[in-house]
Amino acid sequence: MREERLVTNEMVRLPRRERDSHKGDYGKLLIVAGSEGYTGAPVFAAQGALRSGAGLVYLGVPRDVYPMVATRCSSAMPFPLLDDTEQLVERARSCDVVLAGPGMGRSPRAQQIVFRLMEEVEGPLVLDADGLNALEGQTQRLRTRTGLTVLTPHDGEFARLAGCSLPLNDRVEQAAELAQDTGCVVVLKGHETLTVDPQGRVWRNTTGNPGMAKGGSGDILAGMIASLLGQKQLTGCVSCPGELVAWAVYLHGAAGDAAAAQYGEYGMLPDDTLAAVAGVLQTHIQAKL
Repeated sequence: MREERLVTNEMVRLPRRERDSHKGDYGKLLIVAGSEGYTGAPVFAAQGALRSGAGLVYLGVPRDVYPMVATRCSSAMPFPLLDDTEQLVERARSCDVVLAGPGMGRSPRAQQIVFRLMEEVEGPLVLDADGLNALEGQTQRLRTRTGLTVLTPHDGEFARLAGCSLPLNDRVEQAAELAQDTGCVVVLKGHETLTVDPQGRVWRNTTGNPGMAKGGSGDILAGMIASLLGQKQLTGCVSCPGELVAWAVYLHGAAGDAAAAQYGEYGMLPDDTLAAVAGVLQTHIQAKL
């Protein structure tokens, strides 16, 4: 049995922001997401990042859905993706964290973008949803990355990545094997979501509820993970990046619990979880010494 650490309310302690800080201190993020029929995913991811403290969020979406996404963004900065990926790569290099995958679809174009970002981005890269599907049968590509990579699969995506069958036999051991094999932090979503890093450290989440089992919830989580990784003042609060990822999982689940308390598990929406994020974060800010 691997040693697991439960992520609890007492563990997550956010530092107060310095009075003279600026948006650059809180992370410049690039999110690449969305496709026809999936215009909500990029918006949820961007709002999840912003609600959890990101300083700047750029949102790259396909040109044909750009008008729909742009009308729903007041704080994020959407832009249409060009056929040439060079502009996207240049923007990615200028950002602190990149998130790719929510709602991108399983097209050759989406796969091309994911592979290019994996090759060109040296900083933290979060791969979610179709960012993971692009890697089916090609997880060996992950081993060449030197920067932090975070994978956020649910069981079905995990099975495709790991080449295993469902149901998963031992979630902890299988997640640890994928983390070690790829050199990535693996967030295996579900009841008591697991966060496992390549060194075999395991964090088991204690928040969340079945009301979060609706499309959009995972997009919010992906944005929150990218957001926390980009905030410089948080790196000194944890022992390693995997712990900070586990914090994001905990806070996301706690926001879902707040939404369920207000609306119930049947009627709550991802929008309600998103609306609860700010209040949840407020309860975790450390008292000034």
